[in-house]
Amino acid sequence: MWATHGLAVALALSVLPGSRALRPGDCEVCVSYLGRFYQDLKEKDVIFSPATIEKELINFCREARGKENRLCYYIGATDDAATKIINEVSKPLAHHIPVEKICEKLKKKDSQICELKYDKQIDLSTVDLKKLRVKELKKILDDWGETCKGCAEKSDYIQKINELMPKYAPKAASSRTDL
Repeated sequence: MWATHGLAVALALSVLPGSRALRPGDCEVCVSYLGRFYQDLKEKDVIFSPATIEKELINFCREARGKENRLCYYIGATDDAATKIINEVSKPLAHHIPVEKICEKLKKKDSQICELKYDKQIDLSTVDLKKLRVKELKKILDDWGETCKGCAEKSDYIQKINELMPKYAPKAASSRTDL
């Protein structure tokens, strides 16, 4: 009877949401961004010391935009960051610890890090731009690094996207039939 009771308790503890292991989809931005950063370090043949990695991460974060910039802010790799837990990334990376484990430990320090999710990408080859919200149209332009000065109506944004699509999304531009 005690064995059955112990087994039931062990099963209940393993299913409870308080477990620390990452599930698929958890810490999406953290795992992806730090994975790319680690690959970049290996390609550059950087010496894997905490100080060097910290300096490289700060430089890598200067190019970050959107959710990745927010991650850099949370770990303290931006100039305006309120906290500095960048050593929680640099020390484990210096020992080649997998980024999933690093993100797992960061989640314990600041749960916001693992709440970051990438925005869903809009398939420009099939989407009807007229059915998108202005906010979504602005985001497309922002992702391209463009702005729409003088745009007052939704149709202005759609026109600007259609003008820039061959430059930023040539495959989508060539497959669209409404152009």
